[in-house]
Amino acid sequence: MKAGKLTPNLEVADIKQTVDFYAENLGFKLIMAVPESQDSVDQNLADDRQYVYALMQKDGVELMFQRSDSFKNDVVLSKGLSIGASVSFYMEIEGMEEFYKTLKEKELSVTELKTSWYGMQEFYLKDINGYILCFGQKSEGDEY
Repeated sequence: MKAGKLTPNLEVADIKQTVDFYAENLGFKLIMAVPESQDSVDQNLADDRQYVYALMQKDGVELMFQRSDSFKNDVVLSKGLSIGASVSFYMEIEGMEEFYKTLKEKELSVTELKTSWYGMQEFYLKDINGYILCFGQKSEGDEY
């Protein structure tokens, strides 16, 4: 087996709210969205449509979001499980301190910025669906 890339597909309650959260707070861009009718693909969210799926991207990171009913239907092993998870999604970034300051000013649910025992400056953020994202940047002088 050869692995290509990993793109998480996260179960969410509301596609529009999730897309707005990731765009406004984290700088992700909408790549595509699938409306409830599942008969087309949109590059922008329309006010008069509901959506079951969205793909978003920021630099080299892609995230998929799928509305709960559609997700439970497609990912049958998730039936009976709640949204959110005991997992965190770790993203290496640049410009940590400015990014952290911006999120703190928005009063989002973030931990304190700290340097870990393995040499990364990092913090955690909980999104509107309960998913935990970690943002990390190599500390000055650390090489690995």
